[in-house]
Amino acid sequence: MTKFSDLGLAEILLRALSHEGYETPTSIQSQAIPFLMQGRDLLGIAQTGTGKTAAFALPILERLLQDRRRPVPFTARALVLAPTRELAAQIADSFRAYGQFMRPSVGVIVGGVSHRPQIDMLSRGLDVLVATPGRLLDHMTTGRFKPATTEVLVLDEADHMLDLGFIVPIRQIVAKLAKNRQTLLFSATMPKEIAGLAADMLRDPAHVSVTPVATTAERVAQQVFLVDGGAKREMLLELMQDSEISRAIVFTRTKRGADRVAQHLDVAGVGAEAIHGNKSQSQRQRALEGFRKGRTRVLVATDIAARGIDVDGVTHVVNYELPDTPEAYVHRIGRTARAGASGQAISLCDNGERPLLRAIEKVTRQTLPVTDRRLQDSRANERSEEAPRGAKKQALRSRNASPRSRRDGARPEPKSPAPAGRNMKRAPKSRGTDRARG
Repeated sequence: MTKFSDLGLAEILLRALSHEGYETPTSIQSQAIPFLMQGRDLLGIAQTGTGKTAAFALPILERLLQDRRRPVPFTARALVLAPTRELAAQIADSFRAYGQFMRPSVGVIVGGVSHRPQIDMLSRGLDVLVATPGRLLDHMTTGRFKPATTEVLVLDEADHMLDLGFIVPIRQIVAKLAKNRQTLLFSATMPKEIAGLAADMLRDPAHVSVTPVATTAERVAQQVFLVDGGAKREMLLELMQDSEISRAIVFTRTKRGADRVAQHLDVAGVGAEAIHGNKSQSQRQRALEGFRKGRTRVLVATDIAARGIDVDGVTHVVNYELPDTPEAYVHRIGRTARAGASGQAISLCDNGERPLLRAIEKVTRQTLPVTDRRLQDSRANERSEEAPRGAKKQALRSRNASPRSRRDGARPEPKSPAPAGRNMKRAPKSRGTDRARG
C-alpha cells in the first residue's frame, strides 16, 4: 500500500491528512491500520518517530465516524494511556489534527494541574480521553470517570507504561474496563518480561513489528566522545560553538543535573531551559513551547522527556550522561531525525560510564564511533591498569610451560618419578590439591 486512501479511511480523514501534509503511510501505519479497522487487538513495535500515533488514532477516529453517538457523561469511548504529561498533550493534539473536519471531543487528564477543570470536562463525556495513569485513577476512585463503557484502550510506549511505577495503576484501570474492548499496545521497545505482562491484556492480538527491537533511527549519525568526568561541561560548551547545532536536546540522568547543566549553558550565553518532573506543568509547557518556537536553543531534559517531546527540526541530541538502561538511549536519540529528516546524536562518556556504553552497543547491535578526548594522564592510567592483567596472563602461561616448550613449542619432557616412599607420603596432599584446582 502506498496511499492512505488504500487503507479504507473515510474521505473526511483523508482530507485532514492532506491538510496536515501527510502523503503516504509509514510502515507501522500501513501494516497496523488494516488490523485495527477489523477490530483486532494489536501489539505494534516500531522505533520512535515512525508514526505510531497516527497508526492508532486514525482507526479510532474511523470507528467514531461509523457510530456518531454522543458520549455519556463521565465516560470516554476511547482511552489512551501515556507515560508523561507532554506525550499525553501531543497525542491529544494529533487526534484533533486528524479529526479537524469531524471535531471529536478530545480531553487530557494529567497530574500537576487542578482537578476542577478536569471534572467539568469529564462531566460532558468525551470521544477520546488521553491520560496519565495516576491522575486518571484519582478520578476513577471518586467516581468522576466511569470506564465500563470504554470501547478502545491504547497503551502508548507500552514498555515504559508497564515498567516500574506504572504496572499497579494500569492493572487497576484495566480491571474496570469492559472485557470486550479492543486493546492496542504500541512501543519502540518490548523487553521479554514486559511482553509477558502485555500478553495478559490482549486477546488473540495481531503482531506488527516493522523494525528490530531497540534499533536506533537509521538517519541518526552517532558519535561518542570519551572524556574525563570533570571535563564534560567544557566539552558541552565546545560542542555548542558549532553553528549547525540550531536546536538541541541535552539529556541528563537526574533532575538536579538538568538544572545545573541548563544554568551552566545559560551563563555561557547558550539559551537553555530545563524540563523534568519537579517542574510544574505550566513551567514544562512554557519551556517546551519556547523550544518549539525557537526562542530557546537547548532543552535540557531527564528521560521523562525522551518519550514526550515531538518537536520538528531537532538537529542534535546530546547525552551529557549515558542512561542507565540501553533502551532509554534509543528513545533519547529518537528525538532527532523525525519526519524523514536526519540528525546527530553525541554522547559524552567518562570512564565510569564505559559499561553503560557497552550495554548500549550490545542492545542496539552496533559499534559506535569513538573519539578519545581524555587527558594523557587518564589514558596512561587505563593502560597501566590493563598492563598488570596482561602481564599476569603471560606469567601464568610461562609458568605452565617448560623451557623447551617456551622456546620451540615442543611438549615438556616428563619428570622423573619420585621415590615410592616420598610419593606415598605426599599422595593425600596431592589428591587434595588436585581437587582444589579442579
